[in-house]
Amino acid sequence: MSKESKPHLLNYLEHILTAIKRINNYTDDVSEVVFLRSELIQDAVIRNIEIIGEASRNVERHYPHFTAEHLEVPWSDLYWMRNRVSHGYFSVDLELVWKTLEKDIPKLHEQIQTIYQQLSAVK
Repeated sequence: MSKESKPHLLNYLEHILTAIKRINNYTDDVSEVVFLRSELIQDAVIRNIEIIGEASRNVERHYPHFTAEHLEVPWSDLYWMRNRVSHGYFSVDLELVWKTLEKDIPKLHEQIQTIYQQLSAVK
């Protein structure tokens, strides 16, 4: 991929933020019990976890210096989670997904939003 066609870092961060926003929209006012019973919500959330993982992998691949400067973001773990949900097919650990929604997604949103705003201000 030439430098001219290399996707911009901000685009990858936007993909992550959009996926987080969608996850939040799908799970607002949803309890764990409802989540565990709703295949529709599960599928929507899992799809967006895949997007987050792919975008984080692309950031690592195309901008290794950037990820080295932002170790507060678990770039590799995001891709690992993507692999877990993508290749688990019908054996995805939904309780792990729920814990990720409750614990990790809010923190990730804050981290990526802060970085995005800093980069946008410099642009």
